[in-house]
Amino acid sequence: MSSSTVKTSEANYSSHETLSQKTPLLGDRDMDHSHREFLALAQHVASSTTDQLAPAMQSLFEHTREHFTDEEQRMQSVNHRMLSEHRADHQRILGDMERLCQRAQKGRGAMARAWVSDNLLDWFANHTRTMDRALAADLSPRDASRKTD
Repeated sequence: MSSSTVKTSEANYSSHETLSQKTPLLGDRDMDHSHREFLALAQHVASSTTDQLAPAMQSLFEHTREHFTDEEQRMQSVNHRMLSEHRADHQRILGDMERLCQRAQKGRGAMARAWVSDNLLDWFANHTRTMDRALAADLSPRDASRKTD
């Protein structure tokens, strides 16, 4: 991760407190890997130039859509008790992200960059600490092969 600073409404993330430190590892290899990729892509959007913004935002959107689809399949496989709430949270973020991708593709990306920096990163840290942690606990006894060493 870069040591550059990403400003958000609630915090300044710098080399002293990186987003990966704020977003806990869950002990599930696949989820932890996907989360690291998400953070790298989000930080790329937040620091991208105007010319890089639309493709960076599209990459983040595609990764996030795939990440959420995989996660929801895993929720279904263990009959996760919070599936509907978790899926609704995913759908809300994907809807926002898709609208902002469209704006960025039309050359109006300032709002997309601000949303990633000011909202998405804090949402992700909270989502991981709450909803994803509950999912990891449900997956743990049934899928020990995916545990992080």
